[in-house]
Amino acid sequence: MANGVLFGRPGKKGGTMIRLKTPFSELDIETLKAGDFVLITGIIYGARDLVHNKFMELIKRGEELPIMLKGQVIYYTGVSPAPPGKVVGAAGPTSSYRMDKYALKLLEMGVKGFIGKGPRAEFVKKALIKHKAIYMSAIGGAAALLSKTIKRARIVAYKEFGPEALMEFYVEDFPAFVINDIYGNDLYIEGQRRYMIFR
Repeated sequence: MANGVLFGRPGKKGGTMIRLKTPFSELDIETLKAGDFVLITGIIYGARDLVHNKFMELIKRGEELPIMLKGQVIYYTGVSPAPPGKVVGAAGPTSSYRMDKYALKLLEMGVKGFIGKGPRAEFVKKALIKHKAIYMSAIGGAAALLSKTIKRARIVAYKEFGPEALMEFYVEDFPAFVINDIYGNDLYIEGQRRYMIFR
């Protein structure tokens, strides 16, 4: 049975609001369509360029990673220092294209979701289909709002990377839009098509 709790029935074009719990199952992924709005609860991992590069070094040497990747969601973010009384500071998404070169290996190792902003390379979109995973976009410019959904945060590894350390977040109703699904749909491309129709 899927972890997700579905509200309504997803249409061919997506656009449904869906609550999901991590880690994601393949059944969760099969349910999702580009354009769906998701609210994620559970553990997600914050990682940017430095962490991804470190992962690749460890994989190349045949060493274990500090986290198990199967079913997990990676959020491309680096958090600012937590103000008094807060779990974290701003935690907005960073541009995803910089992580494209790392995505294939992480998908092979079981990652089921990425969260960032901006489009992905064509080879990443094809790999999402092959490995049954999704790419989601968080709302850029809403870093303070997104941080409110983070209820617990801790550094898992690479403290020396400062704000780019590998982070574990426990989130409640973290909002994101599905951009690329396992059916080859791309919300960014579809959005452009609709704009051209209604111009």
